[in-house]
Amino acid sequence: MKDVAIEIEDLSKTYFDGILRRRFEALKGVTFSVQRGEVFGLLGPNGAGKTTLIKVLLGIVRKSGGHASLLGRAAGDRVGRARVGYLPENLRIPRHLNAYTALEYYGRLSGLSMQHVRDRRDMLLEQVRLTGREKDSVKKYSKGMLQRLGLAQALLHEPELLILDEPTDGLDPRGRSEVRHVLNSLKEEGKTVFLNSHILQEVELVCDRVAILDKGILKSVGAIDEIAPRKKEFQGVELEVTVQADRELVEEALGDRGVMDWQPLPHGQSKFTIRLGDQEGVDQLVDDMRGKGVSLVELTPHRISLEDAFLEILSDNDDATTNVDGDGGGDAIVLAE
Repeated sequence: MKDVAIEIEDLSKTYFDGILRRRFEALKGVTFSVQRGEVFGLLGPNGAGKTTLIKVLLGIVRKSGGHASLLGRAAGDRVGRARVGYLPENLRIPRHLNAYTALEYYGRLSGLSMQHVRDRRDMLLEQVRLTGREKDSVKKYSKGMLQRLGLAQALLHEPELLILDEPTDGLDPRGRSEVRHVLNSLKEEGKTVFLNSHILQEVELVCDRVAILDKGILKSVGAIDEIAPRKKEFQGVELEVTVQADRELVEEALGDRGVMDWQPLPHGQSKFTIRLGDQEGVDQLVDDMRGKGVSLVELTPHRISLEDAFLEILSDNDDATTNVDGDGGGDAIVLAE
């Protein structure tokens, strides 16, 4: 299976807590795979089992049952692990270091020669947008800069697979944008990235496929457009419409057509959602809008977001799995029909 970077089959992990050895199942028969060259997101609420799954993959904790492999080797295998770059959720970089010395420090921990580190460090720091800050103490770095330096250390030994645990957690919008830029550049290079995050908007922007865990159970796995499909519950046409005109003029053009989710936008624009019976209804809406002098900025078929789909999946009380691409098991949760 040369095209598979991560293979997980019926994976389970049980912890025993306290004097009474209370049983807690952190993972319950999880099955999915990650292909080489894709950016894959692992999603789930707190306590879903995401961190446990990553620890099993890296050999930090032992599985209780099932199978897990990285790059064709059993999870935790020393040779396989050496081909993985890892960025933990809270990477602690010694405060007396700068970017250069930090990479030398982590390079030594990875068994790299000093020459290898020095040959790659400028290229990596340019890739993560830290050029010009190489000799600044990390004490002066923002959290976003620290995260990008963490990405550089994860890439230092030229890994085949990157495992990133909450790389944008706690960052402001600018910091998230900077990290997302790095992830997109890695995606363009064909790197395999396994990303654990609870920030769904970020995942939706960078990931090819996602898996959703809840209470140790795989609830859904598949491409973003499959998990968050265009709505089909309504047998007609549902559009998001952006216009530029006074609301009174728009309402006059709409007539008795009802709209949903009216949102005022900057620069005199507004957006709303409308349901129409068929394409003829769409054509008539456009004619009526134009006839009243309403400027149509954009018409888009309404699509539920990944966040909408995520919340819908978690709200389902069944333990079934939405198996949109064949990696999971069980009965399907119907997101949209």
